[in-house]
Amino acid sequence: MGSIRSLKCRECGKEYEPQFRYVCEDCFGPLDVLYKDVSVSKHTFETREKTYWRYFELLPIADKGNVVSLNAGLTPLQNADSLGARLGLKNLFVKNDSVNPTFSFKDRPAGVAVSRAKETKLRAVGCASTGNLASATAAHAAKAGLPCYIFAPSDIEHVKIAQALSYGAEFVSVEGTYDDANRVASIVGDSKGIGVVNINMRPYYVEGSKTLAYEVAEQLGWQVPDSLIIPVGSGAMLNAICKGFEELHSLGLIGSVKDMKIIAAQPHGCAPVVDAFKRNSDEVIPVEKPETIAKSLAIGDPGDGIYVLKRLKQYNGIAEEANDSEIADSILLLAKTEGIFTEPAGGVSVAVLRKLVEEGKIQKDERVVCYVTGNGLKTTEAIIGLLPKLNAVKPDAAAVSAMIR
Repeated sequence: MGSIRSLKCRECGKEYEPQFRYVCEDCFGPLDVLYKDVSVSKHTFETREKTYWRYFELLPIADKGNVVSLNAGLTPLQNADSLGARLGLKNLFVKNDSVNPTFSFKDRPAGVAVSRAKETKLRAVGCASTGNLASATAAHAAKAGLPCYIFAPSDIEHVKIAQALSYGAEFVSVEGTYDDANRVASIVGDSKGIGVVNINMRPYYVEGSKTLAYEVAEQLGWQVPDSLIIPVGSGAMLNAICKGFEELHSLGLIGSVKDMKIIAAQPHGCAPVVDAFKRNSDEVIPVEKPETIAKSLAIGDPGDGIYVLKRLKQYNGIAEEANDSEIADSILLLAKTEGIFTEPAGGVSVAVLRKLVEEGKIQKDERVVCYVTGNGLKTTEAIIGLLPKLNAVKPDAAAVSAMIR
């Protein structure tokens, strides 16, 4: 099975062959991919393609011929000196995943999952999603020549799935809530042999997100950041980023990661992990009706929530939230200082960063990486009310010239 050794239960440690399996049959815990020993060095990747597939040996695909690539990844790690100056930070970097092919970080996990589906000869792929993941899965399925099914509530606004449908995906309209759509996707996926990337392909799917750690480390000259600001919805990305840094350390590519500080950023109105952290509790209480402009993070019952809390304990962590006003202001701040237009999830990261700097929980000399995971063009409604009104003028050059300072 290439470099995959096994699938290991995150709870009880039981190992399985890397088959079409995603939960432990003994304790129902999630399964993670373990790899055989590989030999790589910092120089291994120097002349590789400028995508996340440059780390092929550390991803769960045996044959490069099965890789489905849209050339995602190796996105900019922008030295955010202008934003840093505004916030009082000397070493601030923004990992800008808004420039991926479908304009979000979801191209990473979706690309790995669809590649795995192709390698294991599944008949089709799909996902339960109303946004970024639907688009990323549909685009990679189109490239792979696989049918794609998007499971979502029937009352979803058509514009939210327009991008996914443009790639040829079929919309499975489920009456009820997102949870109902998710449940149907799980049952149908298992019974029909459809690779539902964020459900029955999940052990492989999350491996794509760990490349956000690989790239940051390489782009920093194989150095470990002091603090990482990571937006949290399900929590899978945060957990995968931690796994990525740990793997790099075990391979001898970076130094110790024990002093790394992990910061989980959530929106007010859907911040169950932040609530648990501030209660000093190991229990994540679901939010029944999320209310936030950060729709991509509005996951009331985060599947990896308890593992985010464990990571925060492991890595000197903090969990903090930002309200809608703070999110919108931070979207504009990032755009005006760094020329990066992010969707609200990235605004959550920047808003939480601002708050922690003001509270003295992030020091000015720390090397800080702030993750921006999606493009603002998908969610212009979040900030449209804050933008200047357009006033027409007569087509008179002298009059217009007098208006411009």
